[in-house]
Amino acid sequence: MIRVAFVCWGNICRSTLSESVFTHKVNALGLGDQFVIDSFATSREEIGNPPHRGTVNKLRQVGIPLVPHRAKQITLADYDEFDYIIGMDGINIKYLNRMLNGDPEGKIYKFLSFTGVDKDIADPWYTGNFDATYEDVMKGCEGFLNYLKENNEI
Repeated sequence: MIRVAFVCWGNICRSTLSESVFTHKVNALGLGDQFVIDSFATSREEIGNPPHRGTVNKLRQVGIPLVPHRAKQITLADYDEFDYIIGMDGINIKYLNRMLNGDPEGKIYKFLSFTGVDKDIADPWYTGNFDATYEDVMKGCEGFLNYLKENNEI
């Protein structure tokens, strides 16, 4: 099993969008049984809340099922449960390293690094632009799948 955790600030926009899109992609490839996919927050601000309506609406618009989810904060215990901990932006990577004892096993990745660029996925909570976030998430998912293929993990 390849265990993947997507992480953003509140776990209601970018990480839940990524969880749903990546789940849809691996299922479409017939690889769903090879993955455990989840999402988390670095903050506690949205704990227990469902995905943002903008995330829900964007997924509905593109025909991707929403993975049922309630926001939760990542913990040190989660570090042992996942192979890939994928942060959406530089500030969340910084917090992940702080929260997860400096990432001793090298599990933390910035999402768009899988596409060969060092770009943050803009937070639609602030921009309101779920279209741009979706496009970046799609690029990140494709890049991550290519990375897994190149490294003979799938």
